[in-house]
Amino acid sequence: MLVRLLLGALIGGIIGFERQVHGRPAGLRTHILVCIASVLLMIVSEYYHYLSVLDPGYVRADPGRIAAGAITGIGFLGAGVVLKTGFSIQGLTTAASIWVVSAIGLSIGSGLYFPGIITFLVTILTLTLLRALERKAPKLTFRFLTIEADNSITEEEITSILKGYGASINNVNYETRTQPHNESVFHITFAFYRRVSIKTLADAISSLPQVKRVAIKS
Repeated sequence: MLVRLLLGALIGGIIGFERQVHGRPAGLRTHILVCIASVLLMIVSEYYHYLSVLDPGYVRADPGRIAAGAITGIGFLGAGVVLKTGFSIQGLTTAASIWVVSAIGLSIGSGLYFPGIITFLVTILTLTLLRALERKAPKLTFRFLTIEADNSITEEEITSILKGYGASINNVNYETRTQPHNESVFHITFAFYRRVSIKTLADAISSLPQVKRVAIKS
């Protein structure tokens, strides 16, 4: 039991350290606690039948019922690290790592060291080596664009600049303001694959003589 708990703490700590180095909300301590808790729950589930004061002749305990509760609990814990801002969702990888750590803990707690260690190695390789590959891969990026301008501006003047930078227009909303001056306000959602300097794009739109204000948000 001691070996299982210590091994779970070690594996959870290594994965948690990788998350903490990259500034994620669930780091070293969280992953250690999740892993050793899962190990302990699996040990309790495994030995519950033997430690019960009731006669095992007429009481049958399912060793997987207590451990199954760990997966449900981890789901709530993982949801707490997922944040959504506009089109951006952060924390999904950390939530998945917490879930994997729990599964590794259950594996080690049941004495299945080999699959637990293999899963640990695959997890570490995924979080470290595949990070560089993911950054280099083309990625569709969404942005919100708000433009305040004179009524003389046209939608085509704006969209032509966006398309010139390789952007794809997803949605265009328009409103007119009469106070304090007659103004046109465009709310545009666009996306692009290649890296584009937001400042360069904002400067290009601001160069239109009718434009008064430009805001680009993710």
